[in-house]
Amino acid sequence: MTETKKYVRILKAPNKASWYANKIGQVFEVERDGCTYLIRKGPHHLKAVRQEDAELIVTEKRPAEVGERVLITEKPVRKDYEIYEPVTVDNVNIYGVESYKNGRPIFLNHYEYEVIVNNEVKNEEADEMNKMLVDQAKTVFERKDDKYFGYKSRLGDIVIGGAYSYAFVVHYAKTNEDVVIIPGDVNTVTTPVCTTEEERLWKPEKTAQERRDEIVEQAKADVERLRTNNRLWRTFDITFDINRESRTVEAAAKKVFSRTAFYGTAICAPDDCFNIHIGEAIAIHRALGLEVPDEYLNAPQPTEVRVGDVVLVDSMKNIQELKVVDDGEYIGTGEYKAALTSIAVTKNLIRIIDDSRTEVGEWL
Repeated sequence: MTETKKYVRILKAPNKASWYANKIGQVFEVERDGCTYLIRKGPHHLKAVRQEDAELIVTEKRPAEVGERVLITEKPVRKDYEIYEPVTVDNVNIYGVESYKNGRPIFLNHYEYEVIVNNEVKNEEADEMNKMLVDQAKTVFERKDDKYFGYKSRLGDIVIGGAYSYAFVVHYAKTNEDVVIIPGDVNTVTTPVCTTEEERLWKPEKTAQERRDEIVEQAKADVERLRTNNRLWRTFDITFDINRESRTVEAAAKKVFSRTAFYGTAICAPDDCFNIHIGEAIAIHRALGLEVPDEYLNAPQPTEVRVGDVVLVDSMKNIQELKVVDDGEYIGTGEYKAALTSIAVTKNLIRIIDDSRTEVGEWL
């Protein structure tokens, strides 16, 4: 049975003397609920929150699906997100989920969130915003399962109560303004759809692997550009020290004709996939005192195994690191390799731990 939890977000307080008067907007896990919500504030201490003063959030501990809302329950290292912040899932892979904030993708491991299954008390401001969107829209569809039903039409070209396909709604939203979709899940906010947002809302997003590929290529170009410019300007001589065992990359920027040097280090997180090119880009930015682009710090994890990758597999109950080789390459006895289509990769894969592929000339 799926584990569920309850949280409350403080919306208001009855008076200034209330213990949660200065905690508006904060989220607390519910110990028990009844006429009030009881919040644990110590080993032997519970405090009450009036139901009318809080929004109840019910969660399940399971992998999320695209479109679901999740509540961050582990303090993320990514500066854009905060613990107990609800976010919408845009992409899912075996390692976690991705969401967007301010137009930037950020990855969450599965252990860092819980899936929101019900908001029993809705935020009054969100309710008012949803009502305003529906009232002002020219056309409104309501989604039920895989169908979209006509809900409102000022233009007269939508049959109220008529069922429409996803393809029709996509085309209609792209060619008309002020179109609103009411999601089938009544606990999510109404989603405004208009021509100015069509690329974000309807165009298929790139996969996590495609974005990672782009980020790696960007990192390679960044490193080459910074090294070339410093060589031409005779500012710094840049070198790298790569340690695959410790999964670190150190950049040294040494002043020409001087003993002065500046250093920058990139350390791969234990659960992340190590990539030399991304590590070099992070390290060289730090060595030169430049701001590290967020895409390098929050690159999505790889989802496709390719020749040259180092993978972690569960083989005969033994965890092994194997390098992926082409199906036609001789593996040999005692060598830690696995063919691309071998059972180790296709069935026993735990995760990709290094996708640098520095020995492979071109990506496959």
